[in-house]
This record gives sequence, C-alpha cells and structure tokens, in this order.
Amino acid sequence: GSNAVDCAADPPFSRSATHATAPNSASRTITSRTDLLMGLHVVEDVLRRQDGGFRSASATRCWYSPRPIMPPRVRHVHFATCAPGLEPVLHAEARALGLAKLERQVGGVYFEGEARDAWRANLHLATAVRVLRRLVRFEAASSDALYEGARALEWGPWFARAESFRVDAHVNASTLDHSLFVAQRVKDAVCDALVDARGARPAVDKEEPDLRLHVHLFKDRCTLLVDTSGDSLHKRGWRRFQGRAPLAETLAAGVVRLSGWDARSPLVDPFCGSGTLLVEAALLACGRAPGLTRERFGFERFPDFDARAWARLQDEARAAARPLGKVRLVGYERDPEVVAGARENLAALGLADQVALEARDAAALELRAGWNAWLVTNPPYGERVGEGEDLVGLYTELGRRLRTDAAGYRLALLSGNPSLAAALALDVRERVALQNGALACELLLADL
Repeated sequence: GSNAVDCAADPPFSRSATHATAPNSASRTITSRTDLLMGLHVVEDVLRRQDGGFRSASATRCWYSPRPIMPPRVRHVHFATCAPGLEPVLHAEARALGLAKLERQVGGVYFEGEARDAWRANLHLATAVRVLRRLVRFEAASSDALYEGARALEWGPWFARAESFRVDAHVNASTLDHSLFVAQRVKDAVCDALVDARGARPAVDKEEPDLRLHVHLFKDRCTLLVDTSGDSLHKRGWRRFQGRAPLAETLAAGVVRLSGWDARSPLVDPFCGSGTLLVEAALLACGRAPGLTRERFGFERFPDFDARAWARLQDEARAAARPLGKVRLVGYERDPEVVAGARENLAALGLADQVALEARDAAALELRAGWNAWLVTNPPYGERVGEGEDLVGLYTELGRRLRTDAAGYRLALLSGNPSLAAALALDVRERVALQNGALACELLLADL
C-alpha cells in the first residue's frame, strides 16, 4: 500500500441526521464540454458492463457520462467549511441560497440536502472552502474498529467513475491519536474492500485524485466524508497572475461582505495587488456565481452525478448574473507590473474595462469629497512581503490622509500586525478576528 496519504483539519459534524436522457440526434454538433458529456453515455454503459478492475486514464474516462449510477434524489448530511471567523458570513450565504436545516458550527455550516443542493453550494457559496458529504459514522476506539467500519461501506459505485483517491484525516481527543496512521488505515480498508469485490485496487494520488475522502475522529467516533468540491473552492479558475502573497479568494469574498459594502457605492482598494478583492467585489455586485469559472468539481465523478441537471444549474446561474453597470471599482498598486497582472486577472472575467486600476502609491490615493466610498483593502503587514519596520511610515501617512480627506468614507482593513494598525491612528468601531492562512489577523472596520 502507498503511504501517499495527506492529513488536513476540517471541523467534524456535531449533529446527527437521519435523469437524464441521451441526445436525440447523433449528428448534433459538439459545441461545449457539456455536449461532450451528453454524447458519451453509451461508452460508459459499455465500460460498466465489462468485467474487470479499474480502467487506466484514457479519452473514454467513465466519469464523462451524464447519467447517474445511484439515485440523486436522496438527502444527505453536508458540511461546508470556511476560514476561521467567516462562519457567520457563510451561514448568511447558505441561508440566502435556501439550504435546509442550517446550523452554524465552528469552522463552517451544517446543512442537509440532495446531491443538487451540494452542487448549488459549490457553485454559489463565495466563502466556502469545501463542501463535504457525510458517508457514515461509527465508533472507532481501536485500529481494527476503524478498519472494519470503513471497509463495511459499499465502495464499488464510488469508484465507477473514479480511478484514484486520497484520504485526509483529522484526529482529536481519541485513542487513535496519529492522523497519518488513521488516514493510512482507512485507505487500506477501502483498497482491500475493492480488491475483494473487483480483484483490483484504485491508485492513491496525493496531487490530483479523482475522489477525496476525509476522516474525522473525535472522542473515538469516526465520521467518514467525501469531498464534493475536489480542489479547494478558493481556486475559482479566473486567476492568471499570482502576484506576491495573494489573498485567498474565499477570504477576500468574506472581507468584502464583512465590510458592509452595499454593492452600489464606489469601492476602492489602495493596495489592490493582483486584484483579488476587486474581483470578489465585482462578482458580488454582478450577482455572478463564483463557481462558474471553475473547470470541474469533485462531485462530477460521484455515482449520483447527473450532467444534464448540472448543466441546467449552471445555465440558471449565468442567466441570473447582471452587468456591473455604474458601480465604480478602483484599485491602486505602486508596481506597474503587478497592475498589469491584475488587469490580466480581471480580463479573464471580462472585467478589465470596467474596473479602474492605477499605478500609484496607496498614500497618494484620490479621495473625492462627497464620494462616500468604501475602502476595502489588505495592505502589507510585514509577513511574507517586506519588513514591518519599513511600513510604519506608509501606514502613518495613510492614516493621516484618511483622517483629513476621507470624511464620509468607510474602511475595512485586514491587519496582521497590530503595531502597524496602531500607526493608522484611526477610531476603529469593530474588530473581526480572521485567519489568513496560518496568520491570525483582524479586520478593522471604521467610519471615517
């Protein structure tokens, strides 16, 4: 067995829970990936009837079929994870989306729903990092109990469209206290079950697995989940330019929402970098689902995936989007090369001509009297970019400009350095604790 099993920490659940047709014309012109999905269902039917183990990667991967192998109209327990501090924002998003039996928990939001609800969550929730579906819960106070509980699941349908997988584990207050061992034991159980059933084992892939399993062991109780998202949802698919220490898209979406911006007033980012905050503000103002630009999701390899139903959801999301209109979005960045990179990112979304970018130092930003704009920004704070000592003068001058020239403006500034934040000398009405990667931060909210 492979040792390629990584570990991650997503919060466990605390609550318990209790089709499409083929195209009519064989001569139909293939114009999109969805059309390709619709046209290959016959290939999958033939491959599924073939006796044998797992197929190697080829042009006829069976996950291309639009037809579900398992019934999609079954309710499941889900958990949408988010960065620490964004739970209230994610809960509000999920409520607006109409997800059922919502419960805000540490690290995310619990909800119940069918496969389609998980698809909608992945497509629309801007602050979610992953959407996990619970498969089973069982007691696992020993290695054998963990192994037998994982092996007891019927894994065959889950690997009808998947050829590789990985297992991530998180352990807390349990007899089995080594997360890597727990992940390895579950991996062995899955492989052994499939060898018994099919005579072949799937590959373990750390980098780009077809299926991601998550194990949460808390007080000797194991929750086994499958990741409906695949790659982290912060990977929207629009980023062409990385820049230095970019803000994760999901955290940027949370900062914009926590700022209280009304999606109509001007929004200015004095330290726009690669443009992440401006992009997320534009998506919010346009009502554009953040998942529309992703190439694929993990659930597309699930046995209950229905490509036609998914295509309809995407079409509905595209139809609901609206033009940015007269909303003014402005970004400043002193490095012209970074400004060019930000324009490239905006161009990937068709927004390059609708967002104003300028190569200018943040302390020299234009503050129009009576504009009453929102200043939403993530300035450098001496971690990963520059040294904190070099930034004191910048913060001091920016604070002076805001105190004297920005009456009527509102500020939302993400700070990872309390000393630099103090140099602004602003009256802060609220501080929201957030986590930017491994760095504890505060979002400072002020009425100027």
